[in-house]
Amino acid sequence: MTSRSEKKIAVYYEHPEWFEPMFAEFDRRGIAYERLLVHKHVFDPAERCVPYKLILNRMSPSAFTRGHGYTIPYTLQYLAHLENIDANVINGYAAYRYEFSKTRQLGLLAKLGVKHPKSRAINHPSMAPLAAQDLKFPVIVKPNIGGSGAGIKRFDSLDELKGAAETGQLELGLDNTGLVQEYLLPRDASIVRVEILNGKFLYAIKLRLESPTSFNLCPADYCRPESSQQRPIFDREAPVTWYRPSLEVIETARRITQAAHIEVGGVEYLVNDSDGELYYYDINALSNFVADAPNVIGFDPFPKLVDFVVERAALRNELTAI
Repeated sequence: MTSRSEKKIAVYYEHPEWFEPMFAEFDRRGIAYERLLVHKHVFDPAERCVPYKLILNRMSPSAFTRGHGYTIPYTLQYLAHLENIDANVINGYAAYRYEFSKTRQLGLLAKLGVKHPKSRAINHPSMAPLAAQDLKFPVIVKPNIGGSGAGIKRFDSLDELKGAAETGQLELGLDNTGLVQEYLLPRDASIVRVEILNGKFLYAIKLRLESPTSFNLCPADYCRPESSQQRPIFDREAPVTWYRPSLEVIETARRITQAAHIEVGGVEYLVNDSDGELYYYDINALSNFVADAPNVIGFDPFPKLVDFVVERAALRNELTAI
């Protein structure tokens, strides 16, 4: 039987390239770890012994754009199992429930008193025009489960939205739930993403939109949704730059991630051009760190993430040994 000290750290993930820098850091330090590729993963629901020192959950909600949509509800079951056996998990079951539900994210923002875009949830495309009747146009329709901007569409009038609903142009995604949301024009055509690690500010970046209808704001390499013929590549041509948000913004991002049980993740906001107010609109439990980080933000965030993983694994082992 494997002793606790012999157990490895495990990384549960889906995207084949995003975490190679982290794996390289593990290798550089000689840290024993195991890769748990989600679409090649099985588990025993009757298992009672925790198999790893720590499991780092890096599952992406955009998995459906790479043909792995079925792994999203599966992951919910696996994380629930890990919680049930008291496994040591970073970004576990509670965090993941926010990661794959934009509707739940908005509810959390409202609970915390954080300003966010006015939205309505729907369960069928035909309901979109009704949901938009008390919203200000333009509006966007987005799947509840999404990532990398997949499935988001903008409509400038109620007639345009009605036409799309009637002709099957709206995508609600894997759980047949979508959001009709007021579109806010970002000032300077930019949004800001604040990254939090272990309750502390890690860095922030400003991402410039490539066009008013561009919603793929993924800052990492390999962020284009994959087709059966096309390997995903980094396709961001608009600038990504280091940014220092206000202390109030940092504290808001900390409150959001703490309330969502997210130990490593990002919060996105924009400044609405029409009223100059800050609106928070996305919570990310998957931090696929910015590409070319040393040149963009001045340091590599992956060693800091590995530091946190190692410390959490060691702390949990000490506590359970008492």
